[in-house]
Amino acid sequence: MIRPLPAALLAAALLGPPAAQAAPGFAEVKRDFVPSEASLLDRHGELLQRQRVDMDQRKLSWVSLEDVSPAMRRSLVASEDRRFYQHSGIDWNAVAASAWGNLWHSRTRGASTITMQLAGLLHDDLRRKSNARSLSQKLSQAWVAQGLERSWRKDQILEAYLNLVAFRGELVGVHALSRVMFGKHPSGLNESEAAVAVALIRGPNATPRRVAERACAILKDEGVPEQCQGLEGRTELYLARATARRDLPGASDAPQLAPHLARKLLERPGQQLRSTLDAPLQRFANQALRRQLSGLVERNIEDGAVIVIDNASGEVLAWVGSSGSLSGAADVDGVVAQRQAGSTLKPFLYEQAIENRWLTAASLLDDSPVNLATTAGLYVPQNYDKQFKGLVSLRTALGSSLNIPAVRTLVMVTPERFFQRLQALGFNLRENGDYYGYSLALGSADVTLANLANAYRALANQGRYSPLRTRLEQGGAVRPVQVMNPEASFIVGDILSDRSARARTFGLENALATRMWSAVKTGTSKDMRDNWCVGYSTRYTVGVWVGNASGAPMWDVSGVTGAAPVWQEVMQYLHSARGTPMKVAVPGTPAGVVARTIHYQDQIEASRTEYFLPGTAQDDIRVARGADIRTAIAYPTAGMLSALDPDIPPQRQRIRFRAQGVPAGSRWVLDGKTIPESMRVQGSRDELLADWMPWPGRHLLVLQDSAGAQLDSVRFEVRGAVERAQVEPARK
Repeated sequence: MIRPLPAALLAAALLGPPAAQAAPGFAEVKRDFVPSEASLLDRHGELLQRQRVDMDQRKLSWVSLEDVSPAMRRSLVASEDRRFYQHSGIDWNAVAASAWGNLWHSRTRGASTITMQLAGLLHDDLRRKSNARSLSQKLSQAWVAQGLERSWRKDQILEAYLNLVAFRGELVGVHALSRVMFGKHPSGLNESEAAVAVALIRGPNATPRRVAERACAILKDEGVPEQCQGLEGRTELYLARATARRDLPGASDAPQLAPHLARKLLERPGQQLRSTLDAPLQRFANQALRRQLSGLVERNIEDGAVIVIDNASGEVLAWVGSSGSLSGAADVDGVVAQRQAGSTLKPFLYEQAIENRWLTAASLLDDSPVNLATTAGLYVPQNYDKQFKGLVSLRTALGSSLNIPAVRTLVMVTPERFFQRLQALGFNLRENGDYYGYSLALGSADVTLANLANAYRALANQGRYSPLRTRLEQGGAVRPVQVMNPEASFIVGDILSDRSARARTFGLENALATRMWSAVKTGTSKDMRDNWCVGYSTRYTVGVWVGNASGAPMWDVSGVTGAAPVWQEVMQYLHSARGTPMKVAVPGTPAGVVARTIHYQDQIEASRTEYFLPGTAQDDIRVARGADIRTAIAYPTAGMLSALDPDIPPQRQRIRFRAQGVPAGSRWVLDGKTIPESMRVQGSRDELLADWMPWPGRHLLVLQDSAGAQLDSVRFEVRGAVERAQVEPARK
């Protein structure tokens, strides 16, 4: 039976199709071409990263015909349309050959020209689906092809076809094919690669052997049969690259500078988004991180992240989410991954204590062993070096990152108040303050590098907090919120910039020292799983995390040896290579800050000039027991749940109430009833103790002074089967 193709083409040429399709212009087709990737640009328009967004097909950017190798152009015309440069859309010689072949049931090249195939690519209703095209489709295809030939040049037809034709699987266009299958730009395709590419047009899903056979036939037609040698093996490798789950080397010509931020920001195919990043800084931060981690491979460390923020605007200038090829989990974004904060939260704790005038930078804190009762048992904090320094000032305790003074300070501030402050600074902690308890002072909470660095930026901005910005088109900056006291923030920043305050733990010369004014803090989480260094100058905030994405502990790595060298290198670059004067101005002293020369009793610390909030200034700092302890109920803790032991007689069971820093004449009030003197236990001068025989239920314990004013209160619960009447205390 004679097939209808030749008759359809003849009708299209003489009479026109029943439903003619308009031929679009070349400029219109090129303009509307949308690659499957989106592009992330830096603040100056430089390309940082291309990120695939459309997962249905793989299309790279449009390439001009002169950027396609001559071998590819020759193979395409020789295989698909030998009379391409002679016909006007319909190859009548091919039509006649196809008709004759249909009559005698012999195989022919086919009558569809490159222009007709392009017509099918430009119109969805002309595109060939699983079945053969209908008669109406064939007529319209021929009509559109002739329209294209009248309005387009031959080179434009060939260029559009090469960018729109599907090759294998998800690969569309010669650019995607060349990059993914051959790892090169289309301009570099050789004869055998071009032959394999063209062979895929007729059989996109053919087996490697069949594709190699077709490609070999093309090579023989072109007079280079020697290229067939080993072609089947090479073809198998090429097609394997096309179906690989990850891009192999050469699959993209775009820089890979910010993959993690690109995944976060880019949303639609063809999108070009200008970010706040600075490309030279992004490169430098990336290189600095990789240099440092390359030198720490023997200490079981492979991952890291860096963020750089402009203090004034909140714009992120660098976002390095991982160490790239050094990491076994390079796709994990270390900038937003939740990790334990370690000692990096201490500045915010001390700021809160100074702000509320419970402590000053000159206050003496006791760095000695302490056991704190919690709902989970005794909490026994330790210093990093397992040693105790005795009485130290707050300035020394923070600068040298001593743990026990921080925990004592949190007892004063309370975990819940500190938790609320951290939430106001944008940490978005998952639990409440009582969940973390006193360990919150030492960074037991999980935080992200982005949130941590932005909180330090709030310190740099005298306590004002605002969200980060990563898009230039976000509009004006969000109005900052005053979260911390400006004067207290200044004092904490001054401590963090004080080399002498760090000397007890870190010495005077270390990776925290810079040639400009800077305030910085390190932190290391439990079991050395996370290592931080975050700090700021008057212009920039830099945060660095190093560790392992798997959570595996590092070996003998501290904040000074792990993250700090990267922090220092990036901070130095920011204030030298970028044209900023090396001597950055020291932050101005707020009007409310008082500077005084102080002296310590018994020369506990050297005399110095210290900063105070109004009304808290002192000249002579004397040792006073309890001076660093706020009046508070130490036990039971808020929300504590206790259970009576059924194996112990009720009359033998007790809960010891304990308050610290109490004035003379203070008393306990439980559920509105004063606990009698008979239940009191002798404690130290500033303690109030009482042994109480518990009964089941929810209780409110209040600490009152001699005048009946409430000093502190907690709610707790006791569970067990004991009659209330048996243990109810006598009324006063």
